[in-house]
Amino acid sequence: MVRNKAKKGLTFATWRIIIPTMEDIGKNELGRIIKQQRVSIPLTLQELSAKSGVSASHLGRIERGERFPSAHILQKIAGPLELEEEELLTLAGYLSPQPRKIAEESPGYSGGRVDPYVARMLAQEPVDVQRAVIGILIILKSMAKSMVKGNP
Repeated sequence: MVRNKAKKGLTFATWRIIIPTMEDIGKNELGRIIKQQRVSIPLTLQELSAKSGVSASHLGRIERGERFPSAHILQKIAGPLELEEEELLTLAGYLSPQPRKIAEESPGYSGGRVDPYVARMLAQEPVDVQRAVIGILIILKSMAKSMVKGNP
């Protein structure tokens, strides 16, 4: 609520309703995923900053959804976050998810990496749902890697 003083000493309240856009939701979601990944490794903002060369304050703004990272920043933080650059760039919307036909026919995918049924099901969903699923898979993959390494 924002209070404004009117003339003659009267006060009144003005309510502003802020409806987030899909871009705002995407910024917040990407920031949350980056933070979850960083914490699960575990890394502090300062450690991620030192490893990536991106300032801790900028990383904090990205995690809070105040800033949307450039592709260059995502490339710098992917390695320290133990993520593939392509995964992070796809999640951010810089790369398109593989279309169904490509996913089913490309050698990388037909080699057992993605089940054709899964590819068909994801292809029927909107891009934001596809990105959310990819984000969840990235986090699960990182957790599995940590467990294999012996980290709790």
